[in-house]
Amino acid sequence: MAILNYGTTIRFDFGAVGYLPTALEKLGVKRPLVVSDEGLRAAGLIDRIVESLETFGSVPVYDGTPGNPTERAVTAALMTYQSEDCDSIICLGGGSPMDLGKAVALLAVSGGPLDQYDPMKGGNKRVKGVAPLIAIPTTAGTGSEASTGFVISMDDGRKLTFVNQLFIPKLSLCDPELTLGLSPQTTAATGMDAITHCIEAILAPGVNPPADGIGLDGLWRGWRHLQRAVEDGSDRQARWEMMMASTEGALAFVKGLGAVHSMSHAAGRIKSLRLHHGTLNAVILPAVLRFNEKACTTAYARIRQVMGLRDGADLAVEIERMNAKIGLPNGLSAMGLSADLIEDMVPHAMSDLANRTNARPVSAEDYVTLFREAM
Repeated sequence: MAILNYGTTIRFDFGAVGYLPTALEKLGVKRPLVVSDEGLRAAGLIDRIVESLETFGSVPVYDGTPGNPTERAVTAALMTYQSEDCDSIICLGGGSPMDLGKAVALLAVSGGPLDQYDPMKGGNKRVKGVAPLIAIPTTAGTGSEASTGFVISMDDGRKLTFVNQLFIPKLSLCDPELTLGLSPQTTAATGMDAITHCIEAILAPGVNPPADGIGLDGLWRGWRHLQRAVEDGSDRQARWEMMMASTEGALAFVKGLGAVHSMSHAAGRIKSLRLHHGTLNAVILPAVLRFNEKACTTAYARIRQVMGLRDGADLAVEIERMNAKIGLPNGLSAMGLSADLIEDMVPHAMSDLANRTNARPVSAEDYVTLFREAM
């Protein structure tokens, strides 16, 4: 049975962020908390947003979001939310501030601890509600502004994915203008994150033709414009297309993700390495494409078509070529991961939510092989 859910409102175009004060008024918000990070503080973007909300008085800000959002940071942001008597959250940034903001919105209404909402253990039954969320993405990759989920690195070393329809923002303001200053490295990594979302959603075995269509359109846009965006960060058309590809990737993966994300989450939880999620996805994707190929003949043909490739082209090789063109690492070892960490990562990949929706079943032995191939 197909279950089709697209429950968010997205205002998308250059200048969309200017709608924020009106949006808050329409939502009945009185005191929002801005959740962001130090990089956007330094770039002046937090100040720009806060200044646009002068009619709301002194708007509190939590800017301590780490690169991979942690349970500890969620607790700190929640304390700010409660001490400032806030009633809503504006998530400003890439996937990390948006995911952290979603976690705070959940705990603000439903209460802690966070791990009780693990969907792998029936946690969705405990979700009572969330505080109103407004998402303003400043990168083009994660798509969290349009997704039902968020990912948090827990204090006990796990990296958990939380999924619920209530986690979709009330409103998302997707303004490509906010991505014009991204570095080539960040553009490349987040862009491949979006492309991976589209591909894994297309390959996920569930029945959801609209999600497939959205994923194919997102892939079409992302594949044609990523290199342009990396090479010329001021290319407004390329930035628009990459942000759309990112949003569409998240709309598509309501259908599911796969082993790329299982492996990326398993590696990304290693705190000492502080690995970027999008870069991990890009590096791991070729190995998983080779693994899934025999189970995805029709889907691979459609993917090749929208990517403008010849019939029978090796998708894994094409991804490797793109990674090289845009300056991403050629393997996990180049990112600091070593083969002796595989034994630690495999159980986490096996227990990850995305493992359930890979195109074909993946055993622990398969994950060992996949990690070795991705090295």
